[in-house]
Amino acid sequence: MREFEFVRSEGVEQAIELVTGDPDAAYLAGGTTLIDLMKDGVLRPRRVVDVTRLPLREVIHTNRTVTVGALTTMEELAAEPVLAERAPVLREALLAGASTQLRNMATIGGNLLQRTRCRYFRDPTVGACNKRSPGTGCAAVVESARMHAILGAGETCIALHASDLAVALVALDAVVHLQGTTGTRRVPLTEFYRVPGDTPERENVLEHGQLVTAVEIPLPAAGTASGYLKIRDRASYEFALVSVAAVLEIHDGIIHDARLGLGGVGTIPWRAHAAEKLLHGARPGTGMFRAAAAAAIRDTFTVPGTAFKVELARRTIERALNTVSGETS
Repeated sequence: MREFEFVRSEGVEQAIELVTGDPDAAYLAGGTTLIDLMKDGVLRPRRVVDVTRLPLREVIHTNRTVTVGALTTMEELAAEPVLAERAPVLREALLAGASTQLRNMATIGGNLLQRTRCRYFRDPTVGACNKRSPGTGCAAVVESARMHAILGAGETCIALHASDLAVALVALDAVVHLQGTTGTRRVPLTEFYRVPGDTPERENVLEHGQLVTAVEIPLPAAGTASGYLKIRDRASYEFALVSVAAVLEIHDGIIHDARLGLGGVGTIPWRAHAAEKLLHGARPGTGMFRAAAAAAIRDTFTVPGTAFKVELARRTIERALNTVSGETS
């Protein structure tokens, strides 16, 4: 058994100092799956700093934003009435993401920082995993792969980002609040995650010891339609094969604003900018939505087990846009 030091921090600054000062330290919060990865021998921190009792659970409303403390649970956020009125896409993503029991334990910050469910990453007996052991290769590229990415992927890594919540948040232009020893900063969630490239082991822009303290969520304008569509192997709580967070602002039969987040297909929560550009100023309809779906799923990297996702993703995007806009397919 590998021993480690467990520390329950008494404040945000203390927690940051405890982790920053030790390169082998890690934060523990609901949703990060740290304990699972430690049991499997994938991660081996010498110090675990429990942040679950820090005062980071406040939810602050304004007419334009909701700012959510990082330790707010998924269930607490899903219960916020403003989401049903102004951002149903977020509430639907939260409810689709986990069972009630898990939502009562998993935190917003922990969910955003969860590690991939790639079975090769989570099995230390597999030698080839650039994310776990840089320079060893990617077993998923040459072995069996199905629950893997086709966007932002390449020969070095095709591990999928599993979060449903993050997909909705990137579509809503959410901003992550970070705090470290040198101060605080705000990072758009669309810039928070890193595609694997030559450094698959680096998944986001966090520096060691920086702590996610809150997520700032802009609320869509009144009357904006939104929704979350998740395609999975079974109806019970399962990771997405493809998911779509769609946000459409339509006036007088014209799309004035369109935002699309994609899950189940990207190494990061994917923002479909090309599709949004095509939709802006267009009239909603099946033909336009089909063109937007094609624009969203381009420059893919597939292996035999993931090639089916190209067509599935396009059809899911088209269906989501039809549903949110009120058009019939």
